[in-house]
Amino acid sequence: MKENRLYNKNLAFINKEAKGNLVLDGKFVFADKSDKLPMLQFIKWITQRNPQKKEKKNDAFIPEVIHSTEFLNTKNDVIAWIGHSTFFIQLNGIRILTDPIFYNITPMLKRRHARPCSITVIQNIDYILLSHGHRDHLDNASLRMLLKRNPNVEILCPLGFKKMLQKIGFNRIQEAAWWQQYQTKKITIDFLPAKHWNRRFVNDYNTTLWGSFAIYTENKSIYFAGDTGYSTHFKAIHKHYAAFDTCLMPVGAYKPRYIMEWAHTSPDEAVDAFNELNGKTFIPMHYGTFDLSDEPASEPVKMLHQLEKEEKINGKLQILKVGEIHSI
Repeated sequence: MKENRLYNKNLAFINKEAKGNLVLDGKFVFADKSDKLPMLQFIKWITQRNPQKKEKKNDAFIPEVIHSTEFLNTKNDVIAWIGHSTFFIQLNGIRILTDPIFYNITPMLKRRHARPCSITVIQNIDYILLSHGHRDHLDNASLRMLLKRNPNVEILCPLGFKKMLQKIGFNRIQEAAWWQQYQTKKITIDFLPAKHWNRRFVNDYNTTLWGSFAIYTENKSIYFAGDTGYSTHFKAIHKHYAAFDTCLMPVGAYKPRYIMEWAHTSPDEAVDAFNELNGKTFIPMHYGTFDLSDEPASEPVKMLHQLEKEEKINGKLQILKVGEIHSI
């Protein structure tokens, strides 16, 4: 087995123990060995009936949308949810978009709610953060449109995406390994671990990296989890950051568990991770926008409210409407 470690030689490591991401036979791994969903489990999923099929069919939940551009016009430090894992973040005058997807994933996987505003009015973006390459996080059509309106925007992404992004038209791209710090202005952005995987085509399994982000100034901090399963990396991240003011945590696409727990946190796992990160405000994401799994659409929000009622969230739960402004 061929083994090596990859990283961006132009970026600094923030963790003295980090040596770059491990690559085995050309594939990135989460820990120290290759990890892949067993085919038998996938076959079980597509051949067995969803026990919540009727409940899911009758669940009419769709996130409420505020049709507004107000979040684009304020000078304050804010976060606004645009849907799925897409957020507009303004911090210390710097404007950021995370995992932007404004359209349907495919003709079969359509967006279930409207956007708060047209993508064409989103301008003066400084950085686009891409957590990984799945099509519900890295959307070519959205990126092309954003580049037209934001010709000077810079992409901050994991290792392996430079050629793809250059084909779209981007020329300002920084790739990073876990625990590396991007070169940014007025704020600090670090690339951190996540337990996930990548594939866009048939033969590119885990040839590109995935991860999460810490975004902060001297007195404000945000954690963007990207897509991730629950594992030891949250405690590892907490060793380097005392706390996060706001944590953007994925809570959807978690059933059936024998498939999804490998790469997606359930609401209770996301809360456990938030507590381990010593977060102050929990903002859920990755639910309601697309139908990606077996749980009913409203279940993540119901579970979060129940966890809040049981006082299992060591901080504030803030469930945003699409387009709603959260002041940092």
